[in-house]
Amino acid sequence: MNQPVDHEAGLIRSLELKSRLLDLDLDERKKTFAAFDQYLDGFLAALKSGPAFGARSGKSEGIIEADFPENPSDAGDLIALLKNHLDTEGINPASGGHLGYIPGGGIWPSALGDYIAAVTNKYAGVVFASPGAAMMEGMLVNWMANMFGLPCTAGGTLTSGGSVANLAAIVAARDAREIKSAVVTQTVAYMTEQVHHCIDKALRIAGLGEIIIRKVPMDEKFRMNISALRELVESDESNGLKPWLLVSSAGTTDTGAVDQTELAAEICQEHNLWLHVDAAYGGFFILCEEGKEILKGLNRADSIVVDPHKGLFLPYGTGAVIVKDRKDLYRSHAYQANYMQDALKFEDWSPADLSPELTRHFRGLRMWLPMKLLGISPFRAALSEKIFLARYFYRKIQEIPGMEVLGFPELSVVPFRMIPEEIDADEFNLRLIAEIHRDGRVFLSSTKIRNQVWLRVAILCFRTHLATIELCLSMIIECLAKTRKHFEN
Repeated sequence: MNQPVDHEAGLIRSLELKSRLLDLDLDERKKTFAAFDQYLDGFLAALKSGPAFGARSGKSEGIIEADFPENPSDAGDLIALLKNHLDTEGINPASGGHLGYIPGGGIWPSALGDYIAAVTNKYAGVVFASPGAAMMEGMLVNWMANMFGLPCTAGGTLTSGGSVANLAAIVAARDAREIKSAVVTQTVAYMTEQVHHCIDKALRIAGLGEIIIRKVPMDEKFRMNISALRELVESDESNGLKPWLLVSSAGTTDTGAVDQTELAAEICQEHNLWLHVDAAYGGFFILCEEGKEILKGLNRADSIVVDPHKGLFLPYGTGAVIVKDRKDLYRSHAYQANYMQDALKFEDWSPADLSPELTRHFRGLRMWLPMKLLGISPFRAALSEKIFLARYFYRKIQEIPGMEVLGFPELSVVPFRMIPEEIDADEFNLRLIAEIHRDGRVFLSSTKIRNQVWLRVAILCFRTHLATIELCLSMIIECLAKTRKHFEN
């Protein structure tokens, strides 16, 4: 009778021997870590002279050419794959020359925090599972709420980025103002054409794709026109519609414009609109004196979205949503399940109760560790530096004959374009950005503003300094010469 049991036990032990390979011993960990650490040291060293952009040549396909093996691979072979097929094409976001879109960060202490978080594998979603991890996230949210001047009732959560953070805030606003299906088509949201496209995406995901969206006219600085906003809201109310949401931008992607949130807040208070501020790009500039002057009125927001992977230079995948009354987030996102009954005896605010995410990475360490290790002062200095670098670029780029700029930068984005003689400006600037991408020492991006092609510098990488901007300016001059030569031939 024992034979089947003995056979089963033998099979289990045989499988155990193989499965134990997943749990590397100390020597193997040290050997593997040293190999990859050496690779990363070389990667960081190469940033000083390496390109910020590599045109696609087909090398990346090498990553997918080989199947996963049954037996272990050599660490050196894997590092070679990364060097040859991952690091060679596309944007290098770790480079100080990444001046396109809104750059991400990637400071080293955050990587250390991620390493600790991944090895300890704390589940940060529920207080019961890891009180320390959940409380760390709550501490970080409170710090950001205080930074914006929000009341003690405020709360929120760390997210994967601004898109999920905006979705969480919009769902909370929907439920707080009781926007039911019966009134969706009479409900109105107000924003400018400069608002980030993730807002429209969030509205559709939240079941609000049929609401009325008013694109509020902008002033000469691409900010929401407050007088026009008031007229739209009052007109909608008088016509029996339901003004519900105002989306104010604290740093738009295209132009870096900052809406006058302080003035918009007065209209929101008068007409019971939910004031949502998308500060994903610009919010952390409030840490420096120059930013405080620009970002007025954020303390009056009902909800704010901000991305630490932008303004705090953390790795991609770090956003945050903060709502003036955390109960509004809880009402929309809290859940209960029978298998979680052990956790329900705790009355603390769990991050998973304030977010669409249940299973979630322990993001808090990647933010907490750098600020503890380095202090806040270097972050403030870096943010001030980026503002002054943008102002420097704004002045210097105008010294190039024929160059046009939109206006004095509020934060760290500077749109510019060349107005050539006898050549279509859009065609010329598209060719110019292509030459800049071919060069690759510095990466810039292009956009369309008022149906015209513009190039833009977005200065937010922590490794971007004055020498980078000087290189960028000289590269633009070289690429201008190549562009002119192209049209002459």
